[in-house]
Amino acid sequence: MWKLKVADGGNNDPYIFSTNNFIGRQVWEFDPDYGTREEQAEVEAARENFWENRHLIKCNSDLLWRMQFLREKNFKQTIPQVKVGDGEEITYEIAKTAMRRGAHFFSAFQASDGHWPAEIAGPLYFLPPLVMCLYITGILTLYSLQNIVEKFFATYTVISLNEDGWWGFHIEGHSTMISTTLNYICMRILGEGPDGGRDNACARGRKWIRDRGGVTSIPSWGKTWLSIFGLFDWSGSNPMPPEFWLFPSFLPIHPGLKEDLYYPHPLIQDLMWDTLYICTEPLLTRWPFNKLRQKALEVTMKHIHYEDENSRYITIGCVEKSLCMLAYWVENPNGDYLKKHLARIPDYIWVGEDGIKMHFGSQEWDTAFALQALLACNMTNEIGPTLKKGHGYVRESQVKDNPSGDFNSMFRHISKGSWTFADQDHGWQVSDFTAEGLKCCLLFSLMPPEIVGAKMEPERLYDSVNILLSLQSKNRGLSAWEPATAPKWLEMFNPTEFFANTVVEHEYVECTASTIQALVLFKTLYPGHRKKEIYNCLTNAVRFIEDKQMPNGSWYGSWGICFTCGTWFALGGLAAAGKTYNNCLAIRRGVEFLLKSQRDDGGLGESHASCPNEKYIPLEGNRSNLVQTAWALMGLLHSGQAERDPTPLHSAAKLLINSQMEDGDFPQQEITGSFMKNCMLHYATYRNTFPLWALAEYMKNCISLSSLEEKLK
Repeated sequence: MWKLKVADGGNNDPYIFSTNNFIGRQVWEFDPDYGTREEQAEVEAARENFWENRHLIKCNSDLLWRMQFLREKNFKQTIPQVKVGDGEEITYEIAKTAMRRGAHFFSAFQASDGHWPAEIAGPLYFLPPLVMCLYITGILTLYSLQNIVEKFFATYTVISLNEDGWWGFHIEGHSTMISTTLNYICMRILGEGPDGGRDNACARGRKWIRDRGGVTSIPSWGKTWLSIFGLFDWSGSNPMPPEFWLFPSFLPIHPGLKEDLYYPHPLIQDLMWDTLYICTEPLLTRWPFNKLRQKALEVTMKHIHYEDENSRYITIGCVEKSLCMLAYWVENPNGDYLKKHLARIPDYIWVGEDGIKMHFGSQEWDTAFALQALLACNMTNEIGPTLKKGHGYVRESQVKDNPSGDFNSMFRHISKGSWTFADQDHGWQVSDFTAEGLKCCLLFSLMPPEIVGAKMEPERLYDSVNILLSLQSKNRGLSAWEPATAPKWLEMFNPTEFFANTVVEHEYVECTASTIQALVLFKTLYPGHRKKEIYNCLTNAVRFIEDKQMPNGSWYGSWGICFTCGTWFALGGLAAAGKTYNNCLAIRRGVEFLLKSQRDDGGLGESHASCPNEKYIPLEGNRSNLVQTAWALMGLLHSGQAERDPTPLHSAAKLLINSQMEDGDFPQQEITGSFMKNCMLHYATYRNTFPLWALAEYMKNCISLSSLEEKLK
């Protein structure tokens, strides 16, 4: 049976190293002797139940590690379940009971090092390249648990199949050639025959590919992997010359500028590909110009080595992991660099009731939100140890240093004082993760250290502020990873064909709003530090958010679905900056959007189709989503809705309370995370974090206010 291990260093593996003793690391291990027969049967039942309902709810409930933690902690829900009947008002006791049930249940899932483990998956193009890479290098056959691993890999691939026999770009997406082709190959590598796979998965997938003329319509990224695998001629793939790395860095096409993925080709890009293929490639592969090619490859590998050393061989994410590992195998199949990469493969593997998938951890992001939700519950006397452990995790996860050496020459930004998406070893600074981590540390600094631990040193807080200030662009907004300095017209050269806005860095509403909230709290506690710079940053950030508002009053969310998420962030940022419903038109328009989007049951439900279409699209069947309902409820509370008309708040809270399950959990529903407009992410903790947080804010801002008014009457 599979078992989740936390802060594990790989049994003294000489090829793995850490900057903070592996705090936040989460890896799975298969132990054939782990678990009783009853426990093993429970896992199998969960897997079968997901299979039977896979077309109703595509996101799994992340049950395997949750079952493990509940057993290990012997958690039993002792607080009775509550419901709000038709025509019944929500009382203070009902709301408090639901909140306490959710807080105690969620606290039980905290790991020993203080973080909340969770799956963050959804894309269906992550896993196949990893399997292909392991197969090409011969590594897949070396795993001692090969049959078990292959079984669970294949299970996830089959379960992710759409009803009509093909795979989508993500688990809730319409089917695509790239995902169908790569997942079909993945299944064949893992031992399935031409007609293998549960429910005839291979045959159905192959028929879909053939019915559409074969793989020639697959995007460039797919053609590249097919060429690597020997199934597609390299002449059919768009060339990406490594000589770009030899260009002067001031040129706009230097690859030090960021790239990622989705977009149809404009004419200028087709012209560029044709020129590279017809003229440039034949020249650079022949003497004496092939000497230049060799030099370019050496420079490229230098950048790969630098990136890997500074991320402890985790790399920036799933796509890069497989490619870098393959590059090391080509360089030296028996070298230490490849072995260091292999030691970090477990960081990318997650096991759920739907099988094994490749994911990239969101430990720090999830934990920062979880702690803010629990702090909002005002239950220190009940969950003090949980808060203290979580505070310790956040403190120990802050990045302590900048990238090594002359990081500017390697096109890296400062990282000292930041928080990353996953854990400290990852090393890549992100603005909103830094802002949320900073908020947590500042909130804990207001509490007794004997309860929540020692507060963070001011110098480390100053480092975080420095990161945030450095990421504000001339457009007034905050970018995510690096300063947004490159011209936006470079997006015309986006080579990826399925992501948008990836060639250069952009500013985001969520990053900007999180930064506003963090800096407002910081300047309250440290009013003398960089006072003028923080004031200017906040003034410009507020202006950015107001300017980014859509005609319908919403804000586009880049990291969550979509206008509901963006509006919650924006309203929170504006409110933190002192804007109110009465003095800010943007807040009034944002409130109007949320109220118009509310359904008869009090909830909100937005489709992932909103992201690529850039317009609000509700869920089919007039369904509500609890996470999005929680975002909307908190957005309305930020705007002071409780003082104007609390009726919409009561309706939303009633839906959350009545949806809570017997054990204090909330049901898993549709996917709610997104990135780069065209791909969605399943954040498994969201179903607990945000309904709990919303109920806590509702208690504080609506029920407590109502109770006071009743007493005054």
